Amino acid sequence: MAKTRARSYDPGRTRAAVLAQFRNVRDAARTLTPEQLALPTRLGTWTVRDVVAHLGMSLDAVVRLTALPEPAKRTAALVDWPPAIAADAPDIAAHARELAERHPDPDALLAAAEERYTAALAAHPGSRLLATGAGALSLDDYVVTRTVELVVHTDDLNTATGLGIPYDRQALAACTRLLADALAARTPGGAVELRIPPYAVVQCVEGPRHTRGTPPNVVETDPLTWARLATGRTSWGEALDQARLTAGGERADLSAYLPVLG
Repeated sequence: MAKTRARSYDPGRTRAAVLAQFRNVRDAARTLTPEQLALPTRLGTWTVRDVVAHLGMSLDAVVRLTALPEPAKRTAALVDWPPAIAADAPDIAAHARELAERHPDPDALLAAAEERYTAALAAHPGSRLLATGAGALSLDDYVVTRTVELVVHTDDLNTATGLGIPYDRQALAACTRLLADALAARTPGGAVELRIPPYAVVQCVEGPRHTRGTPPNVVETDPLTWARLATGRTSWGEALDQARLTAGGERADLSAYLPVLG
């Protein structure tokens, strides 16, 4: 379990944010033509249809985990989740493609996933432990991870289709904070201050901790650029070249510590 100060999330607001962002995706999925569903995405061989199916899977993961036996004790922190998911990537990709092939109607697929998800949340307390790939986490914490899945893959869909699917503010905030905290847990220290207004400020990288005045090493970017950096969808150099990122100070290059999502 990562040794870092845990950030608190309001469970009710997080659950509402997950459903709000999921419904933004559902609204967009209803408009997708067969040609749009077949478009390539920046995720290797994944099509738009595959990404939509995967977003249904992001809620069904809660259903699947609540159906498993409850672990005896908590063994992970929320910040342990982002680096742990790489191990499941091949299975996730295969399942998304299989779902997309078996369910040609994206809205029906998403509607069924939402119904199962809301039923699972109603049946279990937020303190219920789940056996995730990162270790045993509470249901409330695992719901926070769903904001990352939804925001990041909404961005994938927008990039592929140009639809302009909106981002729920609370979902974007939770996604930004979790990925920032994961970086701070991975590279603990106080030498660099990472600012992602208006949602997060963290200190990271081993070295002298700054306490007063302007920090000597400051990185600043916007939430979506941070999500792309943290998940490997854009590079440090690309973000700098596009003026989506500023980095001041001799230790402000964080490229060696990215991405943070496994």
